[in-house]
Amino acid sequence: MTIHGSLFQDFREKETADPFSLQNKKLLRVDMRYGEVMARAGSMVAYQGDIRFTKKSQGMSNMFKSAVTGEGLTLMSCAGQGELFLAESAAEVQVMYLENDAISVNGNNVLAFSSSISWEIHRIQARGGAMTGGLYNVGLKGTGYVAVTTKGDPVALDVASAPTFADAQAVVLWTSGVRMDVRIDTGGLGSLVRGGTGELVQMAFSGQGHVLVQPSESVVDGGHQQSGGGNSGGAGGLLGQVLG
Repeated sequence: MTIHGSLFQDFREKETADPFSLQNKKLLRVDMRYGEVMARAGSMVAYQGDIRFTKKSQGMSNMFKSAVTGEGLTLMSCAGQGELFLAESAAEVQVMYLENDAISVNGNNVLAFSSSISWEIHRIQARGGAMTGGLYNVGLKGTGYVAVTTKGDPVALDVASAPTFADAQAVVLWTSGVRMDVRIDTGGLGSLVRGGTGELVQMAFSGQGHVLVQPSESVVDGGHQQSGGGNSGGAGGLLGQVLG
């Protein structure tokens, strides 16, 4: 018997020497020859070769934040030889390389990163007032590859070109050099934005760099999820804490 058609030619594995590469828009290929990789637990869809997976501890600080807020980022260590394929709910995958730099990422959008990249969960507070919840992001810092997911093709906004604002539930990440403040609407703006749906939490960006926004508000399920308990205090740039 013979199978006719181009299925196995059109979708065969793409051979590349890059540590992180896109098999297609929704599937990340990792070449394990370059060393251990940290990946979102459960994101492995296939691998070839001899690869071992180990659940990674978050550390006491991150474990405490996870328990309090429900914002834990569960990672697995991937080590061995071969090719590893990662995906997350058929979301688009975006790959970047950090060179002694840092980014702040919604935890729900983290897919994988080189083991040379350090990570920590950070809390963001609203400026000048109390919040009925909290916002949490993951700071990634160092040199290496990072892969994040977006639901749909994102837009990268240059915050230096103009005052920039975004729905907190749609922000995927921002780069170092960007200052971020959280604005809490008390009713006026929420009645006007997006047909009166009530956008209570907005992020205001300034400085030098980019903010990545996806065409979906579903990141509320991840690092920007609001949790119970009121807090007050200054917001300011999260990346200042990451790089400091």
